[in-house]
Amino acid sequence: MATTKPKVDVVIVGMGWTGSILAKELTDAGLHVVALERGADRDTQPDFAYPKVVDELEGSVHRKYLQSLAQDTITIRHNTGQTAVPYRQMGSFKPGTGVGGAGSHWSGCHFRALPEDFNFRSNIEQRYGRGFIPQDMTIQDFPVSYEELEPHFDHFEYVCGTSGKAGVINGVLQEGGNPFEGSRSREYALPPNPNYLGAELFYGAAREMGWHPYPIPASNTSRAYTNPYGCQMGPCNACGFCSDYGCLNYSKASPNACILPVLRQRELFELRTHAQVLKVDLDSTGRKATGVTYLDAQGREVRQPADLVLLCAFSYINVHLMLVSGIGTPYDPQTGEGTIGKNYSYQNLNRVVLFFDKDVQANGFIGIGGAGTTIDDLNGNQLDNAEAGFVGGGIIWARQPGAGPVRGINVPPGTPAWGSAWKRAAADAFRHSFYYEVQGACMSYKQSYLSLDPTYKDAFGRPLLRMTFDWHDNEIRASQYLVDKAQQMSRILNPIAMSGDAKKDGTHYDITKYQSTHTCGGAIMGANPKDSALNRYLQSWDVPNVFAIGSNAFPQNNGYNPTGMVGALAYWAAKAIVDQYLKDPGPLVQA
Repeated sequence: MATTKPKVDVVIVGMGWTGSILAKELTDAGLHVVALERGADRDTQPDFAYPKVVDELEGSVHRKYLQSLAQDTITIRHNTGQTAVPYRQMGSFKPGTGVGGAGSHWSGCHFRALPEDFNFRSNIEQRYGRGFIPQDMTIQDFPVSYEELEPHFDHFEYVCGTSGKAGVINGVLQEGGNPFEGSRSREYALPPNPNYLGAELFYGAAREMGWHPYPIPASNTSRAYTNPYGCQMGPCNACGFCSDYGCLNYSKASPNACILPVLRQRELFELRTHAQVLKVDLDSTGRKATGVTYLDAQGREVRQPADLVLLCAFSYINVHLMLVSGIGTPYDPQTGEGTIGKNYSYQNLNRVVLFFDKDVQANGFIGIGGAGTTIDDLNGNQLDNAEAGFVGGGIIWARQPGAGPVRGINVPPGTPAWGSAWKRAAADAFRHSFYYEVQGACMSYKQSYLSLDPTYKDAFGRPLLRMTFDWHDNEIRASQYLVDKAQQMSRILNPIAMSGDAKKDGTHYDITKYQSTHTCGGAIMGANPKDSALNRYLQSWDVPNVFAIGSNAFPQNNGYNPTGMVGALAYWAAKAIVDQYLKDPGPLVQA
């Protein structure tokens, strides 16, 4: 029999970026907040302390900081004619676990979406006509604008100590920044990080192509910093252990370093770890949440009543909880009816690897997760999609998050896969090569969605979440176009060898190969309940005291990393809850 805890104002599921942001803002408003995290408690000390955190075998192979797929995973198939199979080993993406979630093991790339990313479908239709969009492509406009989110983009960047160079401040172009970005209210919190060799060379090659390179906005601090909450950060020492790892130096922004030191001191905040939330509890009408049911660290079933339920877990876990809890109508790809699970999208990622003679010292083992150089000349409205032949855009960037022997060594094309010849090539290439990545947008489609699996269950008896996803011709053409542009630029640098991995015609999505953790959609925000799960404040249309906050709300994914957008939306939702919902609980947007 379940134990019932005393009722609280708010229960938060997941303690990554969004959970931490909402807990901070709502305890500021005087609410009693209980946060439930399925994993262990984690903090810089002792969990990310040197030297134990810089262990490639433990971090990149044994996946210490990631979700245990033996207990809870998803199933995956390319189309509805296939039987989905479970995701057994970390490959394509890396959902986190423990306090900080994926926000503790991310790289630090911290972009804002472009203004035209918000009215995405309307913009494409206006520029090229409705017929330019494939019939099965289900892209939508966001129900919120760049101008509305700008203050929240700004605040999140200052919480994170983001290092970068503004391109447009209050409508005025700034030298050295991104001339195509949306206007911002002020400069970044910190100046850019120093460049590595590949980024320095990128500047010259990109300019020769007629492009406009600028520093990648990076939440890896370029100098000592104290954020608006009083949390202190140290300058990044370029150790090369960002992706897959927590930061040992208080240099990479994370919930652990930037928000939790404040939250942990608050009487109105209670953190419960090893708390596996099973479902959101609904009343007899199915229109109101009464709290959540979870298993505690001893495996006992517990009910936590609350007035407000905030789903702040990893994107597709938010969708899974909505499906198993009966919140909203599951999406049906045959009829197009239903909204929960609709518009799943991902990220279109490829790379070009350049190899040089030994007089070029690239030193790939040195790295700063988010730092480097990029361009927006092939992104947003800068790209002529009619000429390019696809919907969406992307960026080419020079980024060096750090390499090591366990994480993989690039070797020139034609090198044997093993033996003495491979060893010689690895030794020759390790310090004399670097790569440029191509990161493209990923559109949403009628056939790409999330649902409950009819066959497989998790360790708690719930149906696993089933992902139906494959690459479409649009994304394959985008990959080929963008990689070709990256190779044109790279040839300017005269490498002795070069390899590119553009997707070939007919390529299928490969779950075994890491691509990015940028999973999006499934419970999207929109202007009406017929084609979206959430309103403009990320509030459930169907159960108004439930909010689902994360990249699950994206109707499609743009060319950038989603974290900056996710943080801004979290602050946007928190403001709506405090300023509007608490004064008059109920729907914030009338259907």
